[in-house]
Amino acid sequence: MDIRTASEEQLDEVFAVYSEAIVAMEKNGIHQWDEVYPDKQIISEDIAENRMFIGIEDGWIAVCFVLCEECDDEYKNGRWLFPGSRYIVIHRLCVAPSFQHQGIAARTLCYIEKICKSKGYDSIRLDSFTQNPYSRKLYNKAGYAVTGYAAWRKGRFELREKKI
Repeated sequence: MDIRTASEEQLDEVFAVYSEAIVAMEKNGIHQWDEVYPDKQIISEDIAENRMFIGIEDGWIAVCFVLCEECDDEYKNGRWLFPGSRYIVIHRLCVAPSFQHQGIAARTLCYIEKICKSKGYDSIRLDSFTQNPYSRKLYNKAGYAVTGYAAWRKGRFELREKKI
């Protein structure tokens, strides 16, 4: 898989991946995202800030995610395991429905961990919707520890962290 930053020209294609994923999640009873979040404006800002990454597999976007040092105020609820570490945050990790259940997310996490470690980060933080069994299983298996909880519009999220 070829992982790279998304370009402005790919905005519609990236937004389509999220839109298709929302439909698939709804079909599975996972009400994590909707037309409000993540919307096209948020994705456009992520691309403009060079923090939206895409993984290309067989000529198609298989995965999208954001890496940045910014996090919501709700992250203060975390009892972070490595409070003094230099950390980065994964936001909006999304596997295109046609690529789900093929190990893409796990491979993407390995890539993220490797590249972030090479850039001097000590840990990775993220949040995971408590009603999404797929993401919870992924992060548990990858060693991301639950450090607390956050409440947003769609419900309760686990705050997670991993030393890299």
